[in-house]
Amino acid sequence: MSLLAYDGIEDGNSSDTETDALIDFTTMLMESHHDCNNIWIDCNSELKSQSQDDQGYYLGQYVLGVLDFSSQYGIDYSISYTAANVIGRPTKFPSYGDYPETFTMRTYGDWWQRAPSSTREIQPQNLPSLPTHDFIVVCFEKFVVPTEVAIFETFNPGGVVRIWAYSITKHWTCLWEANSKDLIQPPSNYPRDSRRFAPPLKKTNFITKTLRIDFNHSQLNYYTEIDAIMLCGRSVSMSCMQQLIAPVGESFDNSRKDNSSGPILCKLRTLKFQPSCTENYAVKLHDFINNDLSQFLMENNVESKQQLNSSICLTDLPFEILLKILSYLDLKSLFRMGQTSRLFYDISTHPLLYVELSLKPFWHLTNSKLLCTLARRATMLRKLDLSWCGGFGEVSPTEFKKFLTQRGDNLTHLRLNSCKFLNASCIETVGIVCDNLTELSLRNCAIDPPLLNFSCLANLKNLERLDLFQTAFESELLLSMLEGNRKLKHLNLAFCGVSVNMDNVATHLATYNTQLVSLDMWKAHFLSTRGLQSLARCQQLEELDLGWCLRDATLGDSLYQLLSNCPKLKKLFLSAVRGITERDLIHIATLGKNLEQLDLMGILNITHERVYEILVHCTKLQLLDLSFCDSIMDRDFDVIANWARLFNVDIKSNRIYDAR
Repeated sequence: MSLLAYDGIEDGNSSDTETDALIDFTTMLMESHHDCNNIWIDCNSELKSQSQDDQGYYLGQYVLGVLDFSSQYGIDYSISYTAANVIGRPTKFPSYGDYPETFTMRTYGDWWQRAPSSTREIQPQNLPSLPTHDFIVVCFEKFVVPTEVAIFETFNPGGVVRIWAYSITKHWTCLWEANSKDLIQPPSNYPRDSRRFAPPLKKTNFITKTLRIDFNHSQLNYYTEIDAIMLCGRSVSMSCMQQLIAPVGESFDNSRKDNSSGPILCKLRTLKFQPSCTENYAVKLHDFINNDLSQFLMENNVESKQQLNSSICLTDLPFEILLKILSYLDLKSLFRMGQTSRLFYDISTHPLLYVELSLKPFWHLTNSKLLCTLARRATMLRKLDLSWCGGFGEVSPTEFKKFLTQRGDNLTHLRLNSCKFLNASCIETVGIVCDNLTELSLRNCAIDPPLLNFSCLANLKNLERLDLFQTAFESELLLSMLEGNRKLKHLNLAFCGVSVNMDNVATHLATYNTQLVSLDMWKAHFLSTRGLQSLARCQQLEELDLGWCLRDATLGDSLYQLLSNCPKLKKLFLSAVRGITERDLIHIATLGKNLEQLDLMGILNITHERVYEILVHCTKLQLLDLSFCDSIMDRDFDVIANWARLFNVDIKSNRIYDAR
């Protein structure tokens, strides 16, 4: 991959007109390739002088700690369904089933992409064929040369799409990548079982103790659960590690020369062409290239065997057409194209090609130097996605602030999900510089309120989408932002922490944000029937997630008011809302005419008769979650499975497997 990073900051300053100096993605990838293929810990060949004790031994180890993750079903001050559950040995494997002691992510299938709150990917051409939806980064106690990675899946296996390893030389390498066939789910009559998933790894020659597991949920029938992760390999002595981190040797230089040879160099070697240039060799070489190279190529038949018969070539096309063609390229290809000629460099660096910029698929290659390069090109930047980037100190807060200061004043969309380099100063820069934002996403950025100071975000007045999923913040600041952003349409406050009173939030939304389309309060706190009655005044609502949020013993008329006043509701999640009565279920059936997704997981009072009423009246329904609805008898689920096929509704249950 070659995202050609250009730099011209010898004096510490950068300018849009400075001459670019070559520093970038190409070099990083070559170094990464060298780490993987030229450093082989083979004690019998390269380290023959070492003692037997230094040769290492085969080692299998389980997770020591979780360094990062994108989402989890549980909350941090609970042990249920959290990322920390992958630490240590398997506790449930080989048993199959839904266990709170495992790691579970927030979504499954493509239901969230089909909801009204779904977002369009920025620069979608950058995405791989199987994009990553979630990830977890884990560390182990000892460095090893990896030979096997085993993932213990205890519920709905099949979501793993990539396994990455972070080497001691600070480079990420993909050890295994799935293809579309690997994600095909078994048929409904296939026996369900847990899985020890250990795909064949790419042969590697580096040492690691850090892994990242990528997940794609698009084909999952329900939530997947991970019990443990094991890393196997040969241990490495300290003396071997010292050799690994030594400067690159001559063998790498030679291999780069061999791999970079083009047809001219190959022909010169074949002819053993060695011009005598003992004196003034630079001048003679210059004269040879300018005066004699063409004749040399003709005499030695170096030209291509396939002659082009067309009278027009690509470079003859108008600039505007070439610019349009290049606009379909992903970021890697765009940088590579700029290396082919001066013409294509000029086109590939045109600001119109960098109006949207997503480095999320290149999280493993993004660093401060790349941001500096892109700051020169993206003079018309409008949308930026840096989600998952900057881990392990690759992006410094200073360079991020510098980038925003240069290019953030025209930004309308900014996504910084799981960006661990963010600090209070970075957030302050966002609030001061990016005052044109209509979308701000800060998912999973701060667990504790002291980590980030969001006060400057109150300067933002044009927001239409605000995503604070699993990010802690102060209640007063949020209320101030709601009051200042009257055009807000999408708000995500899931896992927002115990410091925010959701009744107050609901009151503000009903007063200042009546155009709200989607609201996610999953596992939020302090929402009562009073808050639900306030939300009924947001009559444009199409999506509402109140899962694990309402704790009142009864909802009274609040749910009826919500359904009556919000006829556009397409998605309604009421997971584990214990106060729902049979009367509420009747209201859902009669008033939820536009419902497409309905989650009633854990509802105690639902019976199969109420399920039938919902299926009959909610004719647009596509998803219905009835998991852990204990009032429905086991014998009734055979009937419900038939209803799922009859009404073409995907009914989820711990006692139904893909009923359609």
